[in-house]
Amino acid sequence: MSRSYGSQSMVGPLKRVLVRGPDEAFGTADPVRWNYTSQPDLAGARSEHEALVATLRDSGCEVIFHDALLPDHADSIFTHDPVLVTDAGAIVLRMGKPQRRGEEAAIAATLDNLGVPILATLEDEATAEGGDLLWLDHDTLAVGRGYRTNAEGLRQLTAVLRPLGAKTFEVQLPHAGGPAACLHLMSLISMIDDDLAVVYKPLLPVPFVELLEERGIGLVDVPESEYPTMGPNVLAIAPRRCLAIEGNPVTRSRMEEAGCEVLTYRGDELSLKAEGGATCLTRPILRG
Repeated sequence: MSRSYGSQSMVGPLKRVLVRGPDEAFGTADPVRWNYTSQPDLAGARSEHEALVATLRDSGCEVIFHDALLPDHADSIFTHDPVLVTDAGAIVLRMGKPQRRGEEAAIAATLDNLGVPILATLEDEATAEGGDLLWLDHDTLAVGRGYRTNAEGLRQLTAVLRPLGAKTFEVQLPHAGGPAACLHLMSLISMIDDDLAVVYKPLLPVPFVELLEERGIGLVDVPESEYPTMGPNVLAIAPRRCLAIEGNPVTRSRMEEAGCEVLTYRGDELSLKAEGGATCLTRPILRG
């Protein structure tokens, strides 16, 4: 019987993915409370999301909607963050951003209904968000240690993954914009093939850059001018087949020079105002 879940990769062909459409909570979000650049236009965000979903479906991906009722959870459109899906089931995380607490149980229920077993749930004071969790290969998870993922979250993740034969690598994140800002590890790097990543190198710690180089992972550098517009936030639909936000021409050109096909989506309302790109808007359930 073919698998219906398992995603210990950032780049394997995307087969099933969980998304959530923008709702009233997103359209009425207070920019100060949610740290958005301004209040999104809901109609515009919905149109952009529909186009993103169409691109995923055109690429052969089964798109599943997470429609649980989540009032006052503007960030719940970013389905990547509350859970990590392994080959043995889902690890339910615990959000580091207090306003997002409650998303975890809701997305766990959706996955359970889809037949994805719950492998573990982070407990007590542990925090970890999916945007800090980057598979370098099937058995190596880079974990951004910052304001959203704490030391206890890293410890519990390490313990859960050990029986699966997977290990973690801690990546210390910079203070940057502080606790209110959304700086995830994946704000700085996206894997687009087993041996290629898009990176904003100035904010990456030296030991992590050295690890990437030791593994023979080529680096597509994002210029400083394209970091604020999410140049590093790229979803691999398949190896070197990428979905990125419109714009960022230098980054796009560099990816294409590295042999990538780059698809784009408009994200003025959906992404740029709310600090979440293509990776954030998608939770892979199954990769080939």
